[in-house]
Order: sequence, then structure tokens, then C-alpha cells
Amino acid sequence: MTIHLETQSDLEEAVQALIKRDPRLKPVFEIAGMPALRRREPGFAGLAHIVCGQQLSTASAAAIWGRLSAAFDPFDHDAVRRARADRLGRLGLSAAKIKTLKHLAREIGAQRLNLDVLAEEDADAAHHTLIALPGIGPWTADVYLLFCLGHGDAWPAGDLAVQEAIRVGLGLQARPTEKQMAPLAEPWRPLRGAAAHLWWSYYRAVKKREGVLAGSG
Repeated sequence: MTIHLETQSDLEEAVQALIKRDPRLKPVFEIAGMPALRRREPGFAGLAHIVCGQQLSTASAAAIWGRLSAAFDPFDHDAVRRARADRLGRLGLSAAKIKTLKHLAREIGAQRLNLDVLAEEDADAAHHTLIALPGIGPWTADVYLLFCLGHGDAWPAGDLAVQEAIRVGLGLQARPTEKQMAPLAEPWRPLRGAAAHLWWSYYRAVKKREGVLAGSG
């Protein structure tokens, strides 16, 4: 059964269960504190929002998304499927992103892709369904599963902040690679998504602390 992180109390329950199961996470939690649940809109709009933000600064991504969502009301797969590519380009989308969004819109319209079903699938299977789509990389897939679908076991193995947090928190000699992140997270199944939230919080706490220490000498 897939566990979902729909509310802050779902996340807190999952984090407490992780700490009980893996004692190495107790000192991590003591530094990180309880992470806050982060959620974004689900469905096509949520996935499109993440695609629009790929490889862009937060400000650029927000500006493009603002123009897109204002131009299409409602912003749905059908509107994007029918839209002319040059119109999407004028709103700030690159040719590659237009191609990705158009493909997603067609797949959803033809019912070959059902984003709601992914919320109930095994996290690894859902991840592979998404990365099989043109223009959807591992990071986009994991962020969508975690934040838009609240998938309790989604694991962002390629996220540099989570990798660095694990290096510090578990006392590893080097930052784990994306490939090494899978076996490291095995003890946290089926709550790897909650573990990711905890590691992000730990990263913020540790990096801030390191900055203060570095500046005090």
C-alpha cells in the first residue's frame, strides 16, 4: 500500500516512524527539527509548472509560469495541446519545453498517461513511467511525485542537497552519487519521501550553522 503525505501530521508521523526504525536519524532530527510539508498543485498544471522551472533561476521560472497561467484559464492539457507553438514561445518557453508540454498534453488527452494513477503506484514504477516521457528527467519526476502527488516513498536520488546532507549526517567520506543513493535509502522504505523532507531540513540547518562557524573565526 502506498503511503501519502497529505498533511503536516502525516509527515510528522512518518518522520517519527523513521527515527524509531533507524537510530542514525535521531541526531539528524535533533539538528533539523521537524520538516514542514511542501505541496504543490497536482495534475498537468503541477507537472507543467516543474517543467517550466527546469534549469532556470527561480525568478525567471516564476515570470514564465505567471505569463503561461494568465494566458490560459483554465491551464489544462487541452488548452496547451491546441495552442500554437509560436504563441507558447512568445510566453517565454524554449522549443524543448514546448515539445515536452505538447507531448504530455497529447498523452493525457489520449488517456495513455494518467497522472492520478501514479499517486497509487510503487514509487520506482511511477518514477520510470515519468522519465520515459520526453523532456522529463529524474529530478522532475521525483519532485512531481513528492510535492504534487504527496507520494510517501518518492526518493530524489539526484538532488544535490539531499546527497550532501546524507554525506554530513551519516559521516560519509564523499558525497554519494545518484547510483549510491538508492541502497542508502533502502532502510527508509516505504517512507523515503519523508526521509527526503528530513534531509532537506538538515541540509538547511547544517549549512546555515557551517556558515556561522566559518564567519566567526
